[in-house]
Amino acid sequence: MHRPGREPDTTLWEPREQLRYIRDTIERASAFTAVPGWGGIVVGVTALGAAAVAAAQDTAEAWLVVWLAEAVLAAVVGSWAVIWKARRAGVPLLGGPGRRVAFSFAPPLLVGALLTVVLWRADLTEILPGLWLALYGTAVIAGGAFSIEIVPLMGLCFLVLGAVALFTPPAWGNGFMAAGFGGLHIVFGALIARKYGG
Repeated sequence: MHRPGREPDTTLWEPREQLRYIRDTIERASAFTAVPGWGGIVVGVTALGAAAVAAAQDTAEAWLVVWLAEAVLAAVVGSWAVIWKARRAGVPLLGGPGRRVAFSFAPPLLVGALLTVVLWRADLTEILPGLWLALYGTAVIAGGAFSIEIVPLMGLCFLVLGAVALFTPPAWGNGFMAAGFGGLHIVFGALIARKYGG
């Protein structure tokens, strides 16, 4: 029984509020939240550096070596950043959502690696920028299905940029690489760092 003139606080007992709370808790528990914003920014900065170095190369092979070295560097930086953020947040890397992100993210990257070899052998390296951006976007969308909501949007931006790059003059490829692996990583990395704690 409550005092006259005061309405009881029923928000905790509203079935709709309880269901919303339960749904939010389940979503948080089922999403991989250790996506590193600061790591994305660092990867973006190194990609801009790689784009500048790659643009100065005289041969397609030298251009390819620069970007492959950047891919290795980005993988190292990105992996370290994920591990660091996961440990700091107490999020398991290989359990539940983390495992689903990894298994969804990896196949498009493997396809990209295989097609890189095939296209290099066929002397079709001018296709690589669009292909890499599109497949990376596909990987991010697939992995992002088990992560925070901004990740699939980032993947979609990479996918669209890659699709555009496939249908533009080959000379623009390095610029698209800078815009995607550099610019998009920096922009989305900053958004993730600000909204999702680093």
